[in-house]
Amino acid sequence: MLVAAAVCPCPPLLVTEVAAGAAPEMDTARAACADALGVLAAARPDLLVVVGPAGPGEGGTFPQGARGSFRGFGVAGDVRLGAAEDAVGGRGLPSSLAVGAWLLERTGWAAAPVEGLGAEDTLTPEQCAETGRGIGARAARVALLVMGDASACRTVKAPGYLDERAAPFDTAVTRALAAADLPAVRALDPVLARTLKASGRAPWQILAGAAEGADLDGSLLYEDAPYGVGYVVATWA
Repeated sequence: MLVAAAVCPCPPLLVTEVAAGAAPEMDTARAACADALGVLAAARPDLLVVVGPAGPGEGGTFPQGARGSFRGFGVAGDVRLGAAEDAVGGRGLPSSLAVGAWLLERTGWAAAPVEGLGAEDTLTPEQCAETGRGIGARAARVALLVMGDASACRTVKAPGYLDERAAPFDTAVTRALAAADLPAVRALDPVLARTLKASGRAPWQILAGAAEGADLDGSLLYEDAPYGVGYVVATWA
């Protein structure tokens, strides 16, 4: 059963080495993510699954020790899911899971084994719910680290330019995640989310599936759109 979840954004700029001189601009978001991971550790899970958006062909499961990197952003060195000694070969982590792995390394995660799941945005809400239910049944005490951004269309300088639907969409997302409102999360429109470049839609709906019957309470730790992209940090416990 799902015992706790942390929802975090997944921009590579969250990684201090990638952000470089701009790193202080995300300090508040990083601190909120660290607090959210503390909630996961306090739940004493038997298994942590990191779920995040994945590009075409990047979806699927990743074992503990799977590697990711930020070399495409000019940063040397790898990150790994779980302890460094568990490093394994195989395909690299999608960017979102690499950011999640970096957060875990940064906070010294050692509370439970870690696995990853890349969720492509072609997954329907029904498929997401089914996937989430399967994750929730993996162990007696399951925790989720759910990576994903809200819309990328909040300002004219945003990656998706300005779309007047973005702010209301992000408000609905924030309210749903802050309240652990499963019906509201399940109701997020995949087509609108894709139009607004909201990468978190599928991971959030997987979380909603995993949380069925868990009776978790939500808490909002952070919400902002510093680069015209909606970032939300929340916990369910």
